[in-house]
Amino acid sequence: MSESLSSTSDRPAILGGQAACPDAWPTWPVHDDDEETRLLKVLRSGEWWFGENVQQFEQEFAAFQGAKYGVTCTNGTTAIEMGLRAIGVVEGDEVVVPPYSFISTASAVVTLGAIPVFADIRPDTLCLDVDDVAKKITPRTKAIIPVHIAGLMADMERINALASEHGLVVLEDAAHAWGSQLQGRGAGTWGACGTFSFQVSKNITAGEGGILVTDDEEIADLCRSFTHCGRTKDSQWYDHNLLGSNLRLTEFQAAILLAQLSRLENQVGRREKNAALLNEALAAIPGIRRLASASQMTRRSYHMAIFRLEESTFGLSRDKFIQALNAEGVPASEGWYRPLYQNGVFQTAHEGPAHGIRAPLADKGVDYRQVSCPVCEQVCRDAVWIPQNVLLAEEAQIENLIRAIQKVAKHADNLRDANLPST
Repeated sequence: MSESLSSTSDRPAILGGQAACPDAWPTWPVHDDDEETRLLKVLRSGEWWFGENVQQFEQEFAAFQGAKYGVTCTNGTTAIEMGLRAIGVVEGDEVVVPPYSFISTASAVVTLGAIPVFADIRPDTLCLDVDDVAKKITPRTKAIIPVHIAGLMADMERINALASEHGLVVLEDAAHAWGSQLQGRGAGTWGACGTFSFQVSKNITAGEGGILVTDDEEIADLCRSFTHCGRTKDSQWYDHNLLGSNLRLTEFQAAILLAQLSRLENQVGRREKNAALLNEALAAIPGIRRLASASQMTRRSYHMAIFRLEESTFGLSRDKFIQALNAEGVPASEGWYRPLYQNGVFQTAHEGPAHGIRAPLADKGVDYRQVSCPVCEQVCRDAVWIPQNVLLAEEAQIENLIRAIQKVAKHADNLRDANLPST
């Protein structure tokens, strides 16, 4: 891939050339007068707490995903926790989870006193490998949590079939999948329930917040009770019939989310269009592996664009590749995931004494030191992430992004041999 460095415009920016992407990328979060108007209306109303805006958002978001019920809460982590409780996961149960995810997918399981069991991911989707899930099922297994990575949905038909065969419950971690659809069915509606996050980096955000969607009224009622201090339908205010917590969304957050939801469909379409341009260009570059095309998906949210770098073919390490892209003005990164079982809470799980924060797994008879999911570990070494706000850019900027990647690929040998500045 080595080429002459005579042309300044063609030369990689990190070697003194002109940056391919000089213009600022769209900022995130996106907001306009709609958020301001809604927030001021809530402020002036004096009704700040768990009212009409929360109810409206729950209904509209559930409908957007194609679910009957939506129950909001403080964040995506607590959404998973309350969902696990509602489907009956209790202390000592095992829950199969992928290791390529944010810590909440596994820590929510631990919070309930249950045991996360890690199954590997597929190299082409980065979602759960159903064949490996099947190997991890034991008599203690109660549930499976597939994660829809970057809006690319897991193989829900096979996961559901496997769960049905073994009498297991499926909870979808759809924190990257607002608007994603598989065969016309929304993420979060394939399992017993699905959870979403509205943290500040997410494609729809109120800074924080979460929701669970479901078609099961009993699950919805249990989740509502858990978020609402254990109150149940038609109970008196100080009657707490079930175990609960205080996880309610505020009217301010719901007002922002209603404004965000109003533009989400258009943003999904823009991200899909720009991702298609990027993926088409990546297909022509040796050493870059795109994720699966997901032909059965009828809509994909793209929380980020992810591709994999085959260093031996590409001729450049991922670290230098990302460094060179950053110099071109591309906010690429290796992502923030590492195999979840490599985190200290799992690597020291066998050590005691038991403690609710320091050692929550110490008395559970588990030892994660020998756990290995080879595909996940390799993906963590070779994946490249481009954040979702980049995919909201104008087409000309996406073309510049493509040129940046092509330029780095063209000069991979020169970059490999160069003594690049330390980062």
